[in-house]
Amino acid sequence: MAIAAHRWLMTGVGAPLVRAEFDAAPEAPGDVTVEIAGCGVCHTDLGYYYDGVRTNHPLPLALGHEIAGRVIAAGPGAGAGSWLGKAVVVPSVMPCGECALCKRGRPMICRKQRMPGNDIHGGFASHVVVPSRGLCAVDEGRLAKAGLELAELSVIADAVTTPYQAATRAGVWPGSLAIVVGIGGVGGYAAQVAKAMGATVVAVDVDDAKLAAMGKVASLALNARAHDQKALRAAVQAFAKEKNLPQTEWFVFECSGTAAGQATAFGLLTHGATLSVVGFTMDRVEIRLSNLMAFDARAIGNWGCPPELYPGALDLVLDRKIELKPFVEKHPLQRINDVFAAAHRHELSRRAVLVPA
Repeated sequence: MAIAAHRWLMTGVGAPLVRAEFDAAPEAPGDVTVEIAGCGVCHTDLGYYYDGVRTNHPLPLALGHEIAGRVIAAGPGAGAGSWLGKAVVVPSVMPCGECALCKRGRPMICRKQRMPGNDIHGGFASHVVVPSRGLCAVDEGRLAKAGLELAELSVIADAVTTPYQAATRAGVWPGSLAIVVGIGGVGGYAAQVAKAMGATVVAVDVDDAKLAAMGKVASLALNARAHDQKALRAAVQAFAKEKNLPQTEWFVFECSGTAAGQATAFGLLTHGATLSVVGFTMDRVEIRLSNLMAFDARAIGNWGCPPELYPGALDLVLDRKIELKPFVEKHPLQRINDVFAAAHRHELSRRAVLVPA
């Protein structure tokens, strides 16, 4: 049975996104159709659209990989039918689950992975067809109790789960010190994740308003424009000493997605530190790589989040240990071109979630 749907297509770098009709009925075994409640606008989407970052699927392509909605149809086999009617968060990166990499515990480098808005059509649409494997079911009773809407959960699919994976892989522990560089967007959630895991959080940004918004999360807020690298490091060291926090093994999360932020984060390495790279930029950074050796430190890249970690991140949201509502704002999907432009001009103070009419 055909499912009438529409999506907004990127046809070229910077070209207006255009609406197109399509049939959203699932055909492949194990695939489902999700009626979209909301799709978040991510820095990565802007990279594809404005900076010409290459997508794996040729244009035209519907972008959008932060998706929440309800399963309304299922393809044949693979247990897809068991998802019918369920509210779900769609993982932003969906490994195949069958290859040697997946079975060896490295699903995020699965060569058969599918990412909406990159490998397949994404969530800036009324509906999306995705694999049922890895979907994260939402308890709608808990959702209502938390005072949240399904559309708002869309940002879990990247903005929350990517730093959640980063903190999990890094091994953040109660009593540790976590420094988040770039506190807007994904960085704000990184700070909340680290605090929920028991770390004391230091927030670093160049925007005083963003730093102020983290007042209940970060124990120390530092504006990088007011400190050179040496002074910034000294301020963190002094804070750690005053609060009897570790002087070594800091967890540094680079979430700004800027060259300046990456240089700042690398400059905060100390003995036994872990640098988790969460943000993305096409710019190059000049660093002294030997610092990793000298400090016996490590740097970890973080691409998405394994689907099996999604329920843990969702629990933190539904338990209100991670707040979503103050950091998201909903916009009609039909205003996608205006919202993209506003996000690109840094005019939005919250993460935009596009909601189909």
